[in-house]
Amino acid sequence: MSRCSVHEAVSFPQTRTCPLRPPHGYAELTAQGPLHRVEFVDGRTGWVVTRHEEARALLSDPRLSSDRADPGFPKISPRALVVRGQPPSFIGMDPPEHGRHRRMAISEFTVRRINALRPRIEEIAEQAAGRLRAAGPPADVVAHYALPIPSLVICEVLGVPYSDHEFFEDTSRRIARAGSDEETAASVRELAQYLDSLVEAATKRPGPGLIGKMVREELARGEITRESLVSTAMLLLAAGHETTANMIGLGIATLLEHPDQLAEFRADPDVVPGAVEEMLRYASVADTTGLRVATEDIEIAGRLIRAGEGVAIPNGPANFDPAVFPDPDTFDIHRGSRRHNAFGYGVHQCLGQNLARLELRVALPLLFERFPTLRFATPAAGFEPRRPDVNQGLDTLTVTW
Repeated sequence: MSRCSVHEAVSFPQTRTCPLRPPHGYAELTAQGPLHRVEFVDGRTGWVVTRHEEARALLSDPRLSSDRADPGFPKISPRALVVRGQPPSFIGMDPPEHGRHRRMAISEFTVRRINALRPRIEEIAEQAAGRLRAAGPPADVVAHYALPIPSLVICEVLGVPYSDHEFFEDTSRRIARAGSDEETAASVRELAQYLDSLVEAATKRPGPGLIGKMVREELARGEITRESLVSTAMLLLAAGHETTANMIGLGIATLLEHPDQLAEFRADPDVVPGAVEEMLRYASVADTTGLRVATEDIEIAGRLIRAGEGVAIPNGPANFDPAVFPDPDTFDIHRGSRRHNAFGYGVHQCLGQNLARLELRVALPLLFERFPTLRFATPAAGFEPRRPDVNQGLDTLTVTW
């Protein structure tokens, strides 16, 4: 029996009753239509999009802006989305400025570059498995396995000293889960100062990794300001470890909850890529990142989004749209569809998706190979959901073997 109840009231943003999958209330909205009126935290009214077709159409529509400084941008949290004095990262920019900044970072995330990292990712995963074994049983698989792997990988990609990982993991966590503007701003400044010190060091002696490359090339040519380089590094560092760590933890829990499919996952390497896509769909960890504001009137699905109105395009409802994913509440490693919106869609589709996929394809099979009797340490325990305005995941997951 699943340890997660699926019954809850319809609202937005919704709190999950189970962190393994989006709120069940999304299904009610999807059944009623693709667009719905919603009131955001600041009292402004806007729209939430709950079907796959309309979500992709709007995520590709240039009349929707990602500018978080726009007064109409949806506010779904009491914490600040824009910190005064800190320039936006490229996810908060619109074309053509967005494309120009994104291209500065893309060289480290191409398929060819990511595939070349596979031996190193395998080595990192083996080391994490060794530390997990030394810590238990029982042991927290999030702290000793799911978090260290993507943290070390993104440090090497960016050229950030892994010796500082506890600092940036803690600071990134505080930024994501701060309860007020003041808490957000203080943590953002702290992380920005740290990354600025790395940029400063790289201007004197550029090292390996993306930060050193951008200092040698884009910063030296005046293509990017130092402040914008810090914002880009902050985005990639925070997103590169937390979201993938969330997916590894949720992937482990989901497979343990489906022992028959876990047996197939263990036995057949050919199943792994499709299983990873299903985990990405099912977990939808970055559920509330698709926020936009209309710059012009937009007619879609018989509704009119007016200029200045906020639009929330959560990936959870799109990933559970029965028109695209039959029987969406069923976890099925043979579904094998890449039509999910777990990495977003359109020009803002996640830059690091190739890296995240590879880390999942390496970390999950290796864990279950090294720990063939891995299981929940406390079968009666439940999973605690996070608040709805942050990336979803498990803070801890105690396992034994």
